[in-house]
Amino acid sequence: MPTVESEIIIERPAAEVYALAQDIERFPEFMADVQSVEILEDDLPRRVSRWIGVIKEFNRTIEWTEEDYWDDDAHLCTFAQLEGDFSEYRGRWEFSEVPEGTRVHIEVEYEYNIPLIGALIKNLLRKKMQQNIDAMLAALKQKAEQG
Repeated sequence: MPTVESEIIIERPAAEVYALAQDIERFPEFMADVQSVEILEDDLPRRVSRWIGVIKEFNRTIEWTEEDYWDDDAHLCTFAQLEGDFSEYRGRWEFSEVPEGTRVHIEVEYEYNIPLIGALIKNLLRKKMQQNIDAMLAALKQKAEQG
């Protein structure tokens, strides 16, 4: 299964960055590839949410419902798709204190099966998934550092 990962340093305390990342309903405000997020169940540490993302290159949206587990002590979130357009979708966010602020690391494993999909399209999808998580972290950094 393909995996993409990214990390960034955000010049804010880990607890603050972690809290911002938990506020997923606000993601569409500052993340261009996220059209909407709706929380369906919120019984922290477990949360279930419905996502609609935008894939501009394919001129389509992608939808899924995911289950998140937020570990406040470890500043960690693990997530997995319950249903949706991906064949498989799961990963984790890690928020670690570093001298400069917070290191945020995200790893996503995914499978997106389209009948007769070719290697070129799979490579484009991998590139898009990588761009998406890089952009997500950049947007989180910008939002956190703006205050």
